[in-house]
Amino acid sequence: MDKETEKRIKLERAKRLKNEFLEFLKEYKVLSLAIAFIMGGASTSLVNSLVNDVIMPIFEPLMSAKWREAILTVGPVHIVYGAFLAQLINFLILALIIFVVTKKILKIEREEKNK
Repeated sequence: MDKETEKRIKLERAKRLKNEFLEFLKEYKVLSLAIAFIMGGASTSLVNSLVNDVIMPIFEPLMSAKWREAILTVGPVHIVYGAFLAQLINFLILALIIFVVTKKILKIEREEKNK
């Protein structure tokens, strides 16, 4: 093979690889997944702040100490319930967000399939 033919073959392989990669991104919605991952991280930080800085201080007067250090003592057992309660509230808020977003996405996908 001459150099020109080799060059053309390499160029065709590169184009084919690029097209396969773009098709992969479209088919498996990789970009959407990456965006969802980043948004998930950002919303987790936001919800953590909401729980730690807004919601839990409201419950603090009902607890025996600062909410992070609130302990329930049952005999020799000490249960640190303040931090657990914050994580439970955090989980419930995130689960609700995921539920609402997923429900909306599924509705949009159904509507697109019915078109």
